Formats: sequence, C-alpha cells, structure tokens
Amino acid sequence: MIDLSPIKIGDHTFLSVSVVLPKTNLLVVTSDKGYIMCGALDVALLNEKLKDRKVIAGRAVGVKTIEQLLEAPLESVTYEAEALGIRKGMSGKDALLKMV
Repeated sequence: MIDLSPIKIGDHTFLSVSVVLPKTNLLVVTSDKGYIMCGALDVALLNEKLKDRKVIAGRAVGVKTIEQLLEAPLESVTYEAEALGIRKGMSGKDALLKMV
C-alpha cells in the first residue's frame, strides 16, 4: 500500500509518502528543495557517488511512522543539507523547515 498525504508544519506544506513493504515501511517527507527519510536512505551514497546531484536530505533510523520521522533526531545528513544549517541530531520537522 502507498499513502501520499500533505503535512502542514507551521505555514508550510510538505508531502509525506509511506510505502508498506514486507517486513518494513519506506517513509519520506519532502519539500521542493529536499527530504527526510527513514533508515533506507543511503547518505554516504548521496555524499560520495552522487555528490554532483547536490541532494539535500536527512536520515532518521528506527522510525515506523511519518509522525516518528518528523520527531526523530536525524542520524545523518548530506553535505548539501549541512550547507543549509541542517545538522545531525536535529528533528526531522526542524530540518524540513530549513528546506523551504
């Protein structure tokens, strides 16, 4: 099952995507600039092999719902996210607000 839903944070609207897969869920919340995602996101791949794409993204691990993804501290972020002031340990919600 795939669920696409708008999410309001302050005055901004983001898109949440949940994909229910066998034994796991794929979770993403995105803005026009970047996104946060569950542990399936490979930040090292984005920073190293796909560096030229300048992806703005953050990863939270151990989350099972979009709500948890928004509240969880980010475990890692891309170099481009760091350039926007997004830091490891910042909540997903706070990171998204820096992506508007």
